[in-house]
Amino acid sequence: MFSVVRGYNILIVIIAQYLASIYIFAPQLTVKQVLLDINLLMLVLASSVSIAGGYIINNFYDSEKDVINRPNKSMLDKLVSQNTKLSFYFVLNFLAIILASYVSFKAVVFFSVYIFGIWFYSHKLKRLTFLGNITSTLLTITPFFIVALHYSSFNTIVFLHAIFLFLIMLVRELTKDLENLKGDLTLNYKTIPIVYGIKKAKFLISLLLILTLLPIYFLLTTKAVGLMSWYFYTCQILLLIYLFILWKFNSKQHYNWLHNILKIILVAGVFCIILIDIDLLLNKLL
Repeated sequence: MFSVVRGYNILIVIIAQYLASIYIFAPQLTVKQVLLDINLLMLVLASSVSIAGGYIINNFYDSEKDVINRPNKSMLDKLVSQNTKLSFYFVLNFLAIILASYVSFKAVVFFSVYIFGIWFYSHKLKRLTFLGNITSTLLTITPFFIVALHYSSFNTIVFLHAIFLFLIMLVRELTKDLENLKGDLTLNYKTIPIVYGIKKAKFLISLLLILTLLPIYFLLTTKAVGLMSWYFYTCQILLLIYLFILWKFNSKQHYNWLHNILKIILVAGVFCIILIDIDLLLNKLL
């Protein structure tokens, strides 16, 4: 079940939500105030169980495709019956609503819409050209939106971080389409590589990566990222390597390498949030 709900991804999201709260959404508060914020805890927990439920329903609808694209993981996931997965899915969604109800009715509405959005994406939208990629990316960054909403934190810096994250996540979704081409083609998924061809998909990915330079440039020029600037410089190097591999090779193995490069960028980005102001963390702890 841990494999089905991708517990490691959920753990990263939890860490990211708290670090983003401390450094980006509520820098005026101390670490203690953020960690002891019960409403934030409820929102983070509601996000976590909603995401877990999303992975379950996505796994349910993708079971045939995963047999082709991820045979080893598929064998592991099949150790849990479909009935057990669905039962756990409904329990998690109910728990998310209960947790959200502790915060406010608005939070309940937010997570109800979020849960429905995940189901609708898994059931219908993910098979649609580009709309599936856009929806998946938006659903992935939504847990950060609820935290920003909690702290009423909507400024230029938050907006620039959000754009960068959105573009990288969208490139990741398109990379997964290249990686899963065989299964998608077999099950008639209308992904961009299938509908428009691999070359056009690579052009689109390249364009999106070029666009990431805009939020990076503005974040660096505002000098609001501190030592995290080194993270963004490193990102540009990794993305150049990504582009070289993207256009040089066409095998599933190489697409998997590209996927891993993006994973490194995303996970490193979570922990590099601390670099925005290392002294700030020490002062806040004190």
